[in-house]
Amino acid sequence: MKALKGSRSAKVFAGIALLSASAIVVAGCTSTPSEDSDGGGEQPAADLTLKLGSLLPQTGSLAFLGPPMESGSGLAVQEINEADAGITIDLTAEDEGDTDTKAYETSITKLQGAGVSAIVGAAASGVSKLILDGNVSSGILQISASNTSPDFTDWDDDGLYFRTAPSDLLQGEVLGNLIAEDGAKTLGIIYQNDAYGTGLNAAITETFEGTGGEVVESVSFNVGDAQFDAQVESIKAQNPDAVAIVSFDQFLTIGPLLVNAGISADKFYMVDGNLSDYGDEIPVSLEGAQGTKAGPALEDDFTERLQTYWTGEGNPEVNDFTYAAEAYDAVVLVALASLAAGSTEGAAIAEKMQEVSGGSGDGEKCTSFAECAEIINGGGTADYDGYSGDVTFDENGDPQGATIGIYKYTAENVIERTN
Repeated sequence: MKALKGSRSAKVFAGIALLSASAIVVAGCTSTPSEDSDGGGEQPAADLTLKLGSLLPQTGSLAFLGPPMESGSGLAVQEINEADAGITIDLTAEDEGDTDTKAYETSITKLQGAGVSAIVGAAASGVSKLILDGNVSSGILQISASNTSPDFTDWDDDGLYFRTAPSDLLQGEVLGNLIAEDGAKTLGIIYQNDAYGTGLNAAITETFEGTGGEVVESVSFNVGDAQFDAQVESIKAQNPDAVAIVSFDQFLTIGPLLVNAGISADKFYMVDGNLSDYGDEIPVSLEGAQGTKAGPALEDDFTERLQTYWTGEGNPEVNDFTYAAEAYDAVVLVALASLAAGSTEGAAIAEKMQEVSGGSGDGEKCTSFAECAEIINGGGTADYDGYSGDVTFDENGDPQGATIGIYKYTAENVIERTN
């Protein structure tokens, strides 16, 4: 894995080692390929049709993550099908909503009824916790591009759950260290009371207090709440040096309340669930606020390809690309695992997921579906490194390496990567 050079110190969880980094790296039916051979180790491509579902937030408190994640997964499907390398994906996309709207209840029934072998999603850890057992019982592989709850590491999932996003333990550690390095001695935290919020609250608290700082107030709210005056008043009463806000789109209300209470935005520390380009959508200045989210700086023409795909489907431009790379890589890895298995059965695909991500340690490096598919169809073992990083699943389906970027808001209320 690569680390961009810079000044921030952070821990690496692909070891565990310490380093200084500018981006913190821590580390159906079944079809069988023809058995004909040309005698040189080559084997003809399989002829597979994989029914894939996506369960991503078109509505609800995470709806701002829908466009980047749907564009990432959709672009991957398009490019895999265009590669004509032995597998075709039939994608069915449904709305996740959130744990308040419960749109996922209808959507998951539709996906399971459509006979999907794998599902990309859900975006929210809380939603994934509610659907995972049902998917496991149905033999459906589930891979999330943004689930960060530590609970999934030890989930009894029969090896059918994977994620391309790192655990909250990592993001919480990076954010807690950032707050301490910026000189804060006291911290207030406002967090949502669900799997995502409680996990990050615990990780931030443990890290910050481990540096000698003190969390002087930690207050929660429920997903679906619309009033946050009590939480803001509790934070204001303690007058902390910094405030961490762990939320989804509730930040659109919480942020202005904090500023109007006299807490300047340059004391804010945000997370992937609310770090977005707000522009004039929010009525206060966020200049100086900072936050973290997973993913390296995107290279080559990936963002252009995302925009071309998304707008070509009749959608407005993508405002940011949070978890777009993770969603793209999730689809590519499932397709490669299916190709390597010569099967579209969820369990068979799952057995090859660690291998095609490089977890077996003996694969040939490749950085696109087409390149990796050529290796697999030639009888070799592919080791896919994608736009979200090296990925490399461990035995729990967690990525062994990940990059956490640090961002700061400009005067225009948009984020710029600083590390």
